[in-house]
Amino acid sequence: MAPSVVVGVDSSTQSTKAACVDAATGRLLAVGRAPHTVTGEGGARESDPEAWWRALRTAVAAGLAEAAVPASRVVGIAVAGQQHGLVALDGSGRPLRPALLWNDTRSAPQAAALTDALGGPDAWTRRVGSAPVAAVTAAKWQWLRENEPAVAGATAAVRLPHDFLTERLAGVAATDPGDASGTCWYAHGAGAYDRDVLDLIGLDHALLPDVAPTGATRVGPLTPRAAEALGLPAGIAVAAGTGDNMAAAVGLGLGTAGLLDHPVLSLGTSGTVFAATRSRPGTPALSGFAATDGAYLPLACTLNCTLAVDKVASLLGLDRDDAEPGGEAVLLPYLDGERTPDLPGAAGLLTGLRHTTTPRQLLGAAYEGATVTVLRALDELLRVCGLDPTAPEAAARPLRLVGGGARGRTWIETVRRLSGRPLLIPDSTELGALGAAALAAGAATGEDPVTLATAWQSGRGTELPPVERDTAAFERIGAVIDRAGPALLG
Repeated sequence: MAPSVVVGVDSSTQSTKAACVDAATGRLLAVGRAPHTVTGEGGARESDPEAWWRALRTAVAAGLAEAAVPASRVVGIAVAGQQHGLVALDGSGRPLRPALLWNDTRSAPQAAALTDALGGPDAWTRRVGSAPVAAVTAAKWQWLRENEPAVAGATAAVRLPHDFLTERLAGVAATDPGDASGTCWYAHGAGAYDRDVLDLIGLDHALLPDVAPTGATRVGPLTPRAAEALGLPAGIAVAAGTGDNMAAAVGLGLGTAGLLDHPVLSLGTSGTVFAATRSRPGTPALSGFAATDGAYLPLACTLNCTLAVDKVASLLGLDRDDAEPGGEAVLLPYLDGERTPDLPGAAGLLTGLRHTTTPRQLLGAAYEGATVTVLRALDELLRVCGLDPTAPEAAARPLRLVGGGARGRTWIETVRRLSGRPLLIPDSTELGALGAAALAAGAATGEDPVTLATAWQSGRGTELPPVERDTAAFERIGAVIDRAGPALLG
């Protein structure tokens, strides 16, 4: 008899992936894929939410076809989506304009003004866990009010990307604490939207979705209309879903029922570090997110990672792995502004050139600049988890390396050399989709998704021992980052 199947959807910045997973064993049966289009110049980054829905339909159909299991065996579905994006809908649930994506930096002035309006970064961190930066949804809503007041005035519903897709599946306006914690208007410590923040940004609470207790909460059955569009059985469980980073944590088995205080470094369009912990983050240096299962998920995000380094390789006419250590050259590839450090108007910076500097070293310097930027954030993350980053216990804890960059030889070598830490590289490249599948299975069965993912062993992988840390390069690049403030980069 064919297995019961759950579908985990990862709707990211660049594409949608739909993982068809055996609900009992966690075996990945197939992954369907469909691309997204991102538009915008001069700091703008936008996508049509309807294209996400079309991509979801395409990816689910492709996954089911490849899995060669009857659609009647599917028992649940959940969506993990890119965080922070602002989706403004009319009264019929149709987008009024393209979504403002997380990496749209036009809202940087609004983020700064909001930060000041409530008493500074520390005050925001105490209230909602994070201080506003250009990425967060509150700053984007404020930008929309100031720059497109007619659209803001016509908005009948405000959604995050994963909320928009979940509503298309279940016909219910629902989100989860994990993704909601990235808006800066949801106080996950209190488990409620912050009315003072909503008043500050002129956002009516009635425009927002209800917050389910966890991302695995069954928010409704798949509607007949969605079932017809997807070729799935009507009535199957639709989970609340969550943000992409929260879903990856589930896929790795991180949470209150799994591993706590184990750091993850994700190398994708952005570079992120995060860990599930019981400690409430209390520093504006990190985003104080919630995990989807009730734990905290402190996270730091850099805008410039694999795409920025690939751009440098293209400018130099080199293959992405045609690199060597940068020597004296330091290249900070802040091509899209930067979030950590908070320099939304930043441009790239190159210093330390010599007659002997080679193109391969320049490319290596781009890898190093991106890697040191995110590793400095890792040190702060470990402190929030109650660990001294220089202590043997913390240094010996494997750093889980995920994302597209985790498959790149030069990325792996650079992270090993500049961190001096052991690495664990999971076998699966679809951790976000697998995490979403575990949420779907939780919604269908009532089981804890982190416990399921741990039993599925979706986070297993290859361990690489530490190598001697290149402390000189780390400190040299770090000194340049410290000197490179807004006056120099903006």
